[in-house]
Amino acid sequence: MASPKSTEILEQMIQLSADVITFCQKQNLPRSVVDQVTRSVTSIGANFSEAQDASSRKDFINKIYIAKKEAAETKYWLAVITKLTGKSVTINVLSEQVQRYVMMLQKIINTSKEGKRK
Repeated sequence: MASPKSTEILEQMIQLSADVITFCQKQNLPRSVVDQVTRSVTSIGANFSEAQDASSRKDFINKIYIAKKEAAETKYWLAVITKLTGKSVTINVLSEQVQRYVMMLQKIINTSKEGKRK
């Protein structure tokens, strides 16, 4: 069962996904780019959610690691979208949110691995 903090983080990840998708729909972007960024941004929260019901510590760390990788990929696609649209202000706000998740997820990974060593 997810903690209240995890539930709050997941809600924020869902909102980020909705914000990125909404922004992309308003732009004249190649369908392939929209598909890629949509997949990566929604995968952050999906894997974080799966981690909450992990079958083991190893499974938990793996799901969080995948979420972190998806966040890094999302940053890449947001950079591509910045080049295509020239709308760096909006993209920078979204990218900063994604970067916070990269850092948070890495901290979770580090803490979980430390707990494993003890």
